[in-house]
Amino acid sequence: MKKETDSLFWHRYLDNLYTTEDARKILNGEHKTSDKEDLLDHLASEVWEESASMKPCTDVEREKYKEEARQLLKRIDRKKRTGFRRLAIAVIGIAAMFVLAWGSISYWRFNHQPEVTWLTVATSYGEQKDIRLPDGTRLTLNACSQARYPERFIEEERRIELKGEGFFQVTHQEEQPFIVTTEAFDVQVLGTCFNVKAYPTDATMGVDVESGKVQVDMPEAMMRLKTDEQVLINLISGEYRKRHNGHEVAVWRNGGLRFDATPIRDVAKVLERKYNCRITFAKGQEFENLISGEHDNRSLEAVLQSIEYTSGIHFRISGNQVLLYKGIPSYE
Repeated sequence: MKKETDSLFWHRYLDNLYTTEDARKILNGEHKTSDKEDLLDHLASEVWEESASMKPCTDVEREKYKEEARQLLKRIDRKKRTGFRRLAIAVIGIAAMFVLAWGSISYWRFNHQPEVTWLTVATSYGEQKDIRLPDGTRLTLNACSQARYPERFIEEERRIELKGEGFFQVTHQEEQPFIVTTEAFDVQVLGTCFNVKAYPTDATMGVDVESGKVQVDMPEAMMRLKTDEQVLINLISGEYRKRHNGHEVAVWRNGGLRFDATPIRDVAKVLERKYNCRITFAKGQEFENLISGEHDNRSLEAVLQSIEYTSGIHFRISGNQVLLYKGIPSYE
């Protein structure tokens, strides 16, 4: 039992897992070890076996490390009677050799990893783009959005970055999960169709699933969604709600608009991106309205008229400038 305790102690020391008390005993020479010669052989054999089990990157390096290990083991055998302090130094030397060998392998692997170019696709106001990703996945970008992805998916995951809104039709590859990274959350899937809305300037973001299943990972929560389910995330309050969505997903692909208790300021951002206009709110007035409704390929003025009818928020259009205000409409 004592021999096992000593061996465990020195293995912790060599692996940088020793406690503060262990370190104090080593420095003060307080740790006493029974049967030093047997322990020496035991430790040397274990370290040699660990070292031999690692495969360097070339046969030349492999023979070089083995020869260095043989020489160190011979020195330990000749000098092990001169004191246990020298034993510890010698064993640490073997451990250092092992670390250097492993480090060289890691360094070789790092420098021989294939370089992958990342591509960026962006859309402007009133623009949509269809993109075919390297794995065959189809991505449709909504206006004022950006997607960044590698030209080849060579990692264990197919990861892309999204700012804005995009509809994904993911090619099924169970062994290589597909992950969409946004500023507020990640969406992980195996193969499905879903919409991600994640404009950094909006107060709300969301994920809508058309078919299949996805997992939404947030900083402090994780949620799974299946067909016809959605989650809405309020970035201001930190609240989120999961619910059934009985409507068509991503109606914007066909020129439509849908608002479901959407804050009026987020509605304004949607209209700006779609119609390439600039919307401002009258100063000194509060706009806390939540807007609901669906609009199919309607003009900006028609959408604003509908909002005015349901919310009482009036508008005035001058070129591409729109003013929203409350009170009696002004026709000056």
